[in-house]
Amino acid sequence: MSLTPIVAADLIHRLGEFDAVIDARSEDEFALDHLPGAVNWPTLNNAERIEIGTLYKQVNAFEARKRGAAIAARNIAAHIELEVIDKPKDWRPLAYCWRGGQRSGALSLILSQIGFRVTLIEGGYKAFRASLLQDVDLIAPTLYFTVVCGPTGSGKTRLLQALAGQGAQVLDLEALASHRSSVLGAVPGVPQPSQKHFDTLIWDALRQFDPLRPVFVESESKKVGNLSVPGTLVEAMRQSPCLNLQLSDTERVALLMEDYSHLVRDVDYFCERLAVLIPLQGRAVVEGWMALARSGHLPQVVQELLTKHYDPAYLQSMQRNFVQFKESKTIAPEDRSIRAVDDLATQILQKT
Repeated sequence: MSLTPIVAADLIHRLGEFDAVIDARSEDEFALDHLPGAVNWPTLNNAERIEIGTLYKQVNAFEARKRGAAIAARNIAAHIELEVIDKPKDWRPLAYCWRGGQRSGALSLILSQIGFRVTLIEGGYKAFRASLLQDVDLIAPTLYFTVVCGPTGSGKTRLLQALAGQGAQVLDLEALASHRSSVLGAVPGVPQPSQKHFDTLIWDALRQFDPLRPVFVESESKKVGNLSVPGTLVEAMRQSPCLNLQLSDTERVALLMEDYSHLVRDVDYFCERLAVLIPLQGRAVVEGWMALARSGHLPQVVQELLTKHYDPAYLQSMQRNFVQFKESKTIAPEDRSIRAVDDLATQILQKT
C-alpha cells in the first residue's frame, strides 16, 4: 500500500508528475473550479452531497457518516470498474477533495490498497487554491510583457492569435474569460467561467511561459466582463512596454461587423445591450442609435459608438493606466484581413 500526502506549496511545481489528477468532489464543485487537467470522480454526487449534509444537520454526524460511507463505497466501486481496471501497476494518480479529508481519503485508500502509488493533497482544493494565488503573485512580476494597445476594432485579438500561431507566447485574457471585454462583449450561449476557474486558467497559462521571452497581452482593464484580473498581473502589464495598433475607421467598422456578427443578426439583442450606455451617453443618443440599428443602418451606429464612446474612454484609460503608452511604437497592418495581420505579426517577431 502506498499513500503519500503532498503539501499544496510543493504540488504547485510538481503537477505534471502524475498520470491522472482525480477530483473526488461533486459535479457542481468541479464545475466551479478544478485543478488543470483534472477528471471528476464524485465520491458523493450533487444530490447525495445535499442528502448527507441535510442528515448531518437534522439528525447527527454519526448517522450521516454511516449513510455517506455506504453511498461513497458504491460510487468508488463504480469509478474503479469504469476507469481503473485497465490501469497498469505503475499508474500514479493524484487525488483531492475540498479539504483533503473523507471523500478523497476514502478513494485514495482503496486505490492504494489495490497497489497503486497514490498522492493525496493535504488540505485539498482549498489549500491548492491558496498556493495558486500566491504563485500568480510570484510569477507575474518575473514575466516580460509586451502590451498590445489600440482602439476598439483595431484587431488586437486578431494580432494576438496571429502571434500565437507563429509561436509567440500569448496571454489571451478575453479567451480565458469567454468575454470580449466591453458592454457588447458577452459571447451568446457561452457563460463566463467562475472567478476561481478564471484564476486557475490564468495561473496555468503563466506557469508555462518562458521568462526569457516576451509575453504578448492585450491592454485589458482590471475586469474582463464580470471577472477580475489578478492585481499583480494588472500591475505588471501596466508597467510594461506597449505597441499601439492602428487601423482606419472604415476598416475598424468592417472588422467589428465581422467579429460581432451575432449582433448584426440579432438587432433586438444589440439594442438591449446598448441600453447599458444610457447613463453614460443619455437616453436620446442611445435611443437614436437603437432606431438607426433597427432601420438597417448598423454600420453608422458602430461608427458613432467608436468615435463618441469607445475611443475617448479607451485613450483616457491608456494614458492614465499604462505608464509606457506615451512611448509606444505605432504598428499598422495594411488592412483588417488575416493575411495582413499575419504579416504584421511576422514583422513584430522579427524585431523581437
